[in-house]
Amino acid sequence: MDKKTTSRDGTSLAYGVLGQGPTVILVSGAMSTGGTVTPLAHRLADRCTAVVYDRRGRGGSGDTAPYAVEREVEDLAALIDAVGGTAALFGVSSGGALVLEAAASGLPVRQAAVYEVPFADHLAGGAERMAEYTTNLGTALGAGRRGDAVELFLRLTGLGEDMIQGARQSPMWAGMEAVAPSLAYDNAVMGGGLLPRERLAAISVPVLSVAGGASPQWLLEAGRAVAEAVPQGSYRVLEGQTHMVDPQVLGPVLTEFLTG
Repeated sequence: MDKKTTSRDGTSLAYGVLGQGPTVILVSGAMSTGGTVTPLAHRLADRCTAVVYDRRGRGGSGDTAPYAVEREVEDLAALIDAVGGTAALFGVSSGGALVLEAAASGLPVRQAAVYEVPFADHLAGGAERMAEYTTNLGTALGAGRRGDAVELFLRLTGLGEDMIQGARQSPMWAGMEAVAPSLAYDNAVMGGGLLPRERLAAISVPVLSVAGGASPQWLLEAGRAVAEAVPQGSYRVLEGQTHMVDPQVLGPVLTEFLTG
């Protein structure tokens, strides 16, 4: 991230720009930084100007209390202004929920694309699981127990206990704990975890919702529901892909949408 801009509340945002063509800002999900979506940016760069950034509280970007989802929408507004005044947005997982909220907020967005936003309407007990997670996450972060917060998130994603304990012993654990406070930000972006149908109905630009064919059925159904809830929605399934989508598979689909 070799560039900086400043959000409305004074928060410094680190970002980088790759390629040339229509501009798209890539928004990462939970427990990630702009580096997570950089491989996808490289895949898009031959036909698009791909912008990656560290969301507030992560990587090279700053943070300013108190947090509100509106501040992250303002971050995207600042980035759009910095890269030319209009852009498409792409978000993965909970980053997709932020993209949808930004589009509904009336930012100068041409198009929006999302990959597997985990709205839990079609997951058995989804709303209850999200409510329990919200409570426990707040308790862990309030007590400064960052490792416990990371564990809560990993369990929410369905990771087994052996894998969680293995992760605790891995070199990447320190980095995961470093961004643990931002888990509360992604949780806020997801709201109660259910599809915000009225909000999505306010989006006036084309929206592409993508899911992986090898992902759990409820995620595929969530992806379809996003496309159906927006006025100009389309839905694609990438056969063989999971929540950890291959940029080489997703890239051509996004390029077609962004440049078509």
